[in-house]
Amino acid sequence: MSFLDLYMNRNPLITASDDDSEPVATVFGIPFDATHSYKPGCRFGPDAIRDSFNNIEIFHPELSVDLETVNIEDLGNTRHTVVASEMVDMVKKVTTELVAKQRQLFILGGEHSITYGTYTSFPKETGYVVFDAHYDLRDEFADIKLSHASYLRRIVEERGAENILHVGARAFVKEELEFLTEQKIKVISDKDIRDGKGPQLLKDHVSTFDALYSSFDLDVLDPAFAPGVGNPEATGITSRELFDMIYSLQETKVIGADIVELNPYHDNGATASLAAKIMSTLIAINLSQNQ
Repeated sequence: MSFLDLYMNRNPLITASDDDSEPVATVFGIPFDATHSYKPGCRFGPDAIRDSFNNIEIFHPELSVDLETVNIEDLGNTRHTVVASEMVDMVKKVTTELVAKQRQLFILGGEHSITYGTYTSFPKETGYVVFDAHYDLRDEFADIKLSHASYLRRIVEERGAENILHVGARAFVKEELEFLTEQKIKVISDKDIRDGKGPQLLKDHVSTFDALYSSFDLDVLDPAFAPGVGNPEATGITSRELFDMIYSLQETKVIGADIVELNPYHDNGATASLAAKIMSTLIAINLSQNQ
C-alpha cells in the first residue's frame, strides 16, 4: 500500500486550472503543532495558506509564467497526531515516496519540527537554506528532544552541517550560538540583510548546489509584515527583503520547500498572503528555468 493512501486525507483545497496535464508541483500539509511553546494554532496553517493561494494573483509577468494555466497537485493533509515521533515517521515515509516522483514539492505547516521529517527525506547532497528568526539548535526544549526549537540540531546530528545555511536569525540563546560556532554552520545574519547584502550572499552560497531545499519560518519577517506566527519576534526583515532573496534563487533548482509557523488565529490575512506568494513565486521560478 502507498503511504499516501495510508496517511493523506486526500481533501485538497488548491484549485488546479488544468487537471489533465502533468502536475508542475505537488503540495501537502502537515497540521502539527503539539510542541508549540507560545501561541498554539499553527496546525490550522496549511488550509489558511491554501485559501490565500486560491485568492491571490498567480500570474508572474516578470518571469513570463502564468500559474492559472498549469496543474498544481494538492494531496490534502497528513493524518493528525500530537506525538512528535509519530509525526516525523509518517512524514518521512510520505515525503520519501513523493521525492521519488521528481516533482517540485511543497510542504505546508504546521510548526517547524515538521522539517526534521521532510528535509531528511531528500538526497543527502541537497542543499538546505532556512529563513528563520530563531536558530532552533537547542538540545532540548521543555524537556523534550524533538520540538520546533530543536529540529535543526537533530538534522545536524543526523546529516552534518556542511549543506546548511541559516538566514535571518535575531533571537537565540547562548547554547545555540555555541553549537552554531562549534559546527561551523554558515549564516546570513539579520544585519547582513539590513545592509542589503542578503540576495548576493544567498546567490553565492546556493551556486554550489545542484538542488536546494528551502524552509521558510514566517517569523523571519517582522511582525508588522507577518503578525500571524507562533513565535513572533520584533525587529525582523521586511517582506521586500525576503522576496529579493527568493528571486536570487532563479539560477538554482529548488526541488523542495516548506512554509511553517503560520498561525491563522493571530493573522489579519497578511501572513497567509505572504506564505501563498512564497509558494507561487518558487513554482514560477522553477517553471521559468524550464522555458
